[in-house]
Amino acid sequence: MKKLFAAVSFLFLVAGCVEQKKEPVEDNTTTVNESGIDTLKKVPFAWEAANIYFLLTDRFNNGNTHNDVNFERSGPTGPLRGFMGGDLAGITQKIKEGYFNDLGVNVIWFSPVVEQIHGATDEGTGNTYGYHGYWAKDWTTLDPNFGTKKELATMVKTAHENGIRVLMDVVMNHTGPVTPQDPVWPEEWVRTSPTCDFTNYGNTTKCTLVENLPDIRTESDQPVELPDALLAKWKSEGRLSQELDELQLFFERTGYPRAPRYYLIKWLTDYVSHLGIDGFRVDTAKHVEENVWSELYRQANYAFQTWKKMHPDRVLDDQDFFMVGEVYGYGISNGRTYDFGDKKVDYFAHGFKSLINFDLKTDARKGYEQVFDNYYKKLYSDLKGKSVVNYLTSHDDANSFDMERTDPRRAANILLLAPGASQIYYGDETARDLTVKGSVDHPVQGDASLRSFMNWDELDSIPQKQEILKHWQKLGSFRKNHLAIGAGRHKKLSSEPYVFSRTYVKEGYKDKVVVGLDLPKGKKSLSVKGFFGDGTQLFDTYSETRVTVEKGRVVLENDFDTALLELVP
Repeated sequence: MKKLFAAVSFLFLVAGCVEQKKEPVEDNTTTVNESGIDTLKKVPFAWEAANIYFLLTDRFNNGNTHNDVNFERSGPTGPLRGFMGGDLAGITQKIKEGYFNDLGVNVIWFSPVVEQIHGATDEGTGNTYGYHGYWAKDWTTLDPNFGTKKELATMVKTAHENGIRVLMDVVMNHTGPVTPQDPVWPEEWVRTSPTCDFTNYGNTTKCTLVENLPDIRTESDQPVELPDALLAKWKSEGRLSQELDELQLFFERTGYPRAPRYYLIKWLTDYVSHLGIDGFRVDTAKHVEENVWSELYRQANYAFQTWKKMHPDRVLDDQDFFMVGEVYGYGISNGRTYDFGDKKVDYFAHGFKSLINFDLKTDARKGYEQVFDNYYKKLYSDLKGKSVVNYLTSHDDANSFDMERTDPRRAANILLLAPGASQIYYGDETARDLTVKGSVDHPVQGDASLRSFMNWDELDSIPQKQEILKHWQKLGSFRKNHLAIGAGRHKKLSSEPYVFSRTYVKEGYKDKVVVGLDLPKGKKSLSVKGFFGDGTQLFDTYSETRVTVEKGRVVLENDFDTALLELVP
């Protein structure tokens, strides 16, 4: 996350209870179409082809109304700047209902649920509480507004049982803002000035993102004592001895000095070793020295492998721990490096398998082929062995693609069919309003307009929203079932109508698909020459129609503008 709401967010997420699977790296996906075709497959999971769903915990679904107010957070706030009731129980409810599986989601990334500052800040737009989860007060416990540790464990266990992995959102750049209820951390832990200028490496890393967002001294190797306020808090909660004992064991094992960043690394990786979470989404990555991410990854992967050895019956596959970084401003066009002006950094060499791709929100205005071909070539050359996470809208990007939701079908096409991993922001699939205005007396300002509550009511009552969701579900499920979409080799088969192929081959697993976009209504002929041979039986999952290749072409007759062709099993 960038700027103000980028706050400290190590979102301690997962109770890694997953069903036993003897065959590594495979998820079972079963679909029976109306035609009676059983598309039971064993589809390997690959982070580079993942379909990620990002949600703000407080704004998604309220599963437990008893935890809506805590720490006397009942004061007036600016519009959309207070807690609204969403929680972990609400996420679990939607997993059980099959909402994510229907959308083809195989990774959930949700905003941090660690204990937030108790007070509110006045940013000139009205008071703001830490509803977004990025203003941590204590990395070692949950905020009751989001739920309990038991509810978190249930959510993660339920996700894993449904073949869905979980990304924990982590921030090592800063603490939460200072308020009367939330004193500043000691000077040896944080700096409160200067504010970043973002013109070179130094004034991007050793500074505060914004005023009143204390910056953790991640560059320091000097040992520091735990803050008195934190010790007192732990003592009042009856866990002081346990926390101190665990810290002692961590520092004895690693040999690290008791510098600020190593405390944070310990607190973050505890959740990996205790619960077996799948990966970190790293917030504000370019505002922290890159060696810190190498250290974090080293300890996180150690913790992940340790957890696997201790829980062999709950291991999903044999993959290593995963980290994706938010290097604000990085795009796939940058290749391996980010340029600070006076220094270039290759974050892929520091624990990251993937970075968030800030290019797609503008590239999406280009033609499909220009985007798809360019991304495929980058991923198979400069970024080979690595990947990017594409997105169109987010919680802090006022320049998101199609803010007015004028063409949510095209948004689905460009996002879910682009090479690389995809990140759906909650409500992309239901055209949730990103331009909430509020009233004349109480206007919605800043990033808050991007963070309205999930529009479940509209989905239930407006047929157009249901049709939009159905389109996203069809494309998302096709992506999930076919690694070729996100991780395969791309080739244009025809321009009019636009048809392309994708092929994925790795370790004995092969996947081939053909996709047609912006197709005419009625009868249409799609070229598959040179890709699928004559006589090949294909199934269009979009229209649920079986077809046979004849003279290098397949013929469909329907009113759909999309075709998703796969081999009949």
